[in-house]
Amino acid sequence: MNQRSASLLAGLCALLFTTLSQAEVVNIYSARHYDTDMALYDQFTKNTGITVNLIEGGSDALIERIANEGKYSPADMLITVDAGRLWRAQARGVFQPIDSQVLNSKIPSNLREPRGHWFGLSKRARVIVYNRNRGLPFVLDNYEQLADPRLQGMVCMRGSSNIYNLSLLAALIDANGPQAAQTWANGVVENFSRPAQGNDTSNLTAVASGECGLTLANTYYMGRWLASADKGARQVMDSLAVIFPNQQNRGTHVNISGAGITRYAPNKDNAVKFLEYLVSDFAQKLFAEGNNEYPVVGPTTGPIVQLGDEFTEDQINAGLLGKNQAQAVQIYDVAGWR
Repeated sequence: MNQRSASLLAGLCALLFTTLSQAEVVNIYSARHYDTDMALYDQFTKNTGITVNLIEGGSDALIERIANEGKYSPADMLITVDAGRLWRAQARGVFQPIDSQVLNSKIPSNLREPRGHWFGLSKRARVIVYNRNRGLPFVLDNYEQLADPRLQGMVCMRGSSNIYNLSLLAALIDANGPQAAQTWANGVVENFSRPAQGNDTSNLTAVASGECGLTLANTYYMGRWLASADKGARQVMDSLAVIFPNQQNRGTHVNISGAGITRYAPNKDNAVKFLEYLVSDFAQKLFAEGNNEYPVVGPTTGPIVQLGDEFTEDQINAGLLGKNQAQAVQIYDVAGWR
């Protein structure tokens, strides 16, 4: 579809949204595909009378769609996962800045874009996970040690293009500089037990089975297993041990799910109300208990507490995870991390 066709289609969609109902609405494009999010939308409508119209899709596809729709886009808000993707959306001109006292006072400054283009809504920590029975050859307590030669043949990882890996390396570039980040990536590749592949779940399973010695994973994957009634999932968790890295210095790398108001939002005021609602006690508790994420506001609840509810977080502004992304890609390429 060319850009003109996309714009015409967007115009028709906007007209359809308007024609279907003259009631108050907010149009959400979301890359979050969690059943519990539906409860968020339903409760918002009950509270405000504002109907939530939802379009779901992949993050990059939705960013491209909104950019192509331009001023005809019916989208009021984009919700997506990972600060790197929020930064991509901002770079494409998808968002407009919002000055909200509620958002600015509730959300920590490092978890929102400094000029208000997007805001973090929930968190996940990227932790080191190893086989409890196999153990480790030395005391491992930071990301930098994943390049230690004593871990040769033990490390399983996702591919370098994965946004979680890009954001982690972006944080390491900020912390240690690009040269040290390159040395780290080279060393981790040397420690691979197999070519980079799979996702967090498959790599965790490989560690549990003994195929690998350790991996990196987002905490909510293990939170799901802890909450599961499936015996197999519990057995996998029984084989795993979790390390929150860098607790003695800058803290563990944390990434976010977040959202921003689109540049041409036709229902801007309703979208701001919805965004502020997402940092309410109800919404934050649902993020924590429904999808095993860490809330950006309030205490941690649910099964994820078993992994660690209090830990030191890296305070890097999440926007730098996107800014350093291109350099991270280059470093992974040089290291041969595919």
